[in-house]
Amino acid sequence: MTVYLTTSIPYVNARPHLGHALEFVQADVLARHHRHRGRSVRLLSGTDDNALKNVTAARAAGVDPATFVAENADAFQRLTGPLGLSLDDFIRTGSDPRHAPGVQRIWRRCAEAGDFTRRTYRGRYCAGCEQFYTDDELVAGRCPEHGTEPEPVAEENWFFALSRYAEPIRQLINSGEVRIEPESRRNEILGLIDAGLPDVSVSRPAARADGWGIGVPGDDGQVIYVWWDALANYLTSLGYADDGADYRTWWQDSAERIHVIGKGIVRFHALTWLGQLLSAGLPLPTSIFVHDYLTVDGAKISKSAGGSADPAAVVDSYGRDAVRWWLAAGVARVGDTDFTEPALVERHDSDLANGVGNLVNRTVTLINRRRSGRVDRLDPDPEPAGADLLAAADALPGRVDTALARFDLRAATAAVIDVARAANRYLQQSEPWRLPADDPYLDRILATALSVCRVLADELTPLVPDGADRLRHQLGSGPEVGTPEAVFPQLGR
Repeated sequence: MTVYLTTSIPYVNARPHLGHALEFVQADVLARHHRHRGRSVRLLSGTDDNALKNVTAARAAGVDPATFVAENADAFQRLTGPLGLSLDDFIRTGSDPRHAPGVQRIWRRCAEAGDFTRRTYRGRYCAGCEQFYTDDELVAGRCPEHGTEPEPVAEENWFFALSRYAEPIRQLINSGEVRIEPESRRNEILGLIDAGLPDVSVSRPAARADGWGIGVPGDDGQVIYVWWDALANYLTSLGYADDGADYRTWWQDSAERIHVIGKGIVRFHALTWLGQLLSAGLPLPTSIFVHDYLTVDGAKISKSAGGSADPAAVVDSYGRDAVRWWLAAGVARVGDTDFTEPALVERHDSDLANGVGNLVNRTVTLINRRRSGRVDRLDPDPEPAGADLLAAADALPGRVDTALARFDLRAATAAVIDVARAANRYLQQSEPWRLPADDPYLDRILATALSVCRVLADELTPLVPDGADRLRHQLGSGPEVGTPEAVFPQLGR
């Protein structure tokens, strides 16, 4: 079974912040989980280089766009190390030779379908969103995403006949052929369709873009609109321009094609992108997983924010395990979540240090002290408490599968911690340290606890791969365990 997973590709008009890290880690957890279950996975990320806002930011910085974009794209790609991302590919749309030919090929296919017309357009344009807004979509005359007043723009552009695909898109979403999670985002898209889908502007005058971007085939005076360009990266990175083997494996024939995106761009992925693919006669994504936003210390993350908004700096201060765990366990599935450093510390210490870490340390310490580091009899505890705990551990992989299939990372982490807490209670109640050395029940308690710890380490692998490796090393294999140590030292001391 093949699974193709993608993040959105962020604009590079500024350096990455913790909100970007959220999406990268979420997608990485899903990719690692599928690999852990034996599936073939390709995980893609990258940068959106061709936006007009990148040109504007480069002008403000006094450098040419290519230099400006490359420097910021480097900063995004460097997050792979601090966050422990298992990326298989990283595309930069402004410089990757796979991209422009693939974008233009999709354009030509849509043109062959008769879905483009050229006409003059007047509207209010938010440079931050790279999007035109109608008056009804504005909040007190301001962009709902950025809170700024859009600029009045009049220009001649190419328009894509998105309205033609309203009903097919509705049917795809209602049938579940294209699944949108959570349900509130699915309902949002259906509401937009009910309100009537307009045709959308998909090009910009080349002069306004200083020539930055991908040219419209057959029209030297226009460049392709950044969103039309950017969405295509999911195909162009696979060699779509040449019908490459990767395209056939990971898009055309893949069992699952999953996009992980933020709430602000759901309409582009669930409407424009689906229309684009339908027009071009290409396969569709199977799932669109949508996350809400992070704030930092109660404030929206701004481009200039540093400190706790810088993901690499947070990892330097608290470690990769703590950051990945908070981004999975501390973030709500629905609704924005506020990040604070005390919240990260509390979540790490409660769940990992005092929960899983304490359980494994107690178990390995007991086996070393009472059985010289090995439990020769691995018979499970047949008493109700032991049987119930083992049943909970046996059910854990299924609970994790169900949660992640719904894009609910918090539920997946909660399932793991539920079992860890139950195992800690089991040790506390059974008190193996009080049993005589020759009591056979001692071995059964230790074997039960060891078995559960190994399941926990296994299920933690996609979430905190470094910590899971340390747990497995300590827990050993077969009857033998390693030397006890604090795998997740407390951060709050």
